[in-house]
Amino acid sequence: MAHWLPYNPIQSVFLERIFISLPSDFCFQHSYPCILSSCESENMNKVETINTPVGSYAPDFELPGIDEQVHHLSRYLKKFHAVGVISMSNYCPYVKLYLDRLKKIQLKFYKQGFTLIGLNGNDATQLPTEGFENMKAFAKVNELNFPYLWDSTQDVTRSFGINKTPTAFLIDTEGIVRYKGMIDDQPYNPSVVKENYLTQAIASLMKGQEIYPMETEPTGTYLLWRK
Repeated sequence: MAHWLPYNPIQSVFLERIFISLPSDFCFQHSYPCILSSCESENMNKVETINTPVGSYAPDFELPGIDEQVHHLSRYLKKFHAVGVISMSNYCPYVKLYLDRLKKIQLKFYKQGFTLIGLNGNDATQLPTEGFENMKAFAKVNELNFPYLWDSTQDVTRSFGINKTPTAFLIDTEGIVRYKGMIDDQPYNPSVVKENYLTQAIASLMKGQEIYPMETEPTGTYLLWRK
């Protein structure tokens, strides 16, 4: 069961709808038919959330992980210099495109006092692929090397202001969000990435340097909210 423990929430209503241009060889209809029908739902795009701006405190949480343990953000912040929370989904093609890159980020920075945390806040009642047992299977098949947590009530996801998967949040040891947005600027082809936003932000934070940019607009699949 999720326990929502917000610090400094600011109420906001997200009413955006962004149409993503995909390469011609990337076909949702054949590989991910559920996404087309889900993206048509206004419930996904118009939902009251609590924005967590850069420079504000991240909402604390207690959530179950696929390891059957309860994970507390506050405990991670005592153990690590920084934490990266990534909104994830088992079915989202963008998440799947980024999995290898996320695992490399975890390997690169873990010994420096950083960890990623995957957060699944999709509605499993409408998307059975997002259920807890399927999360376990997803993590095993994809050999995730970081915690993967289930936000079954969607309270934590809403408090972060998450609308899309994947969205990255970099949180410092004081619990303050230092970066949020895209993982990098090229979801489809890592070989042509020009801006490794999350990696650069982590490196800058570890060195005590200014992070730039502090925020980018995420590209991904809209979350499916409980009706």
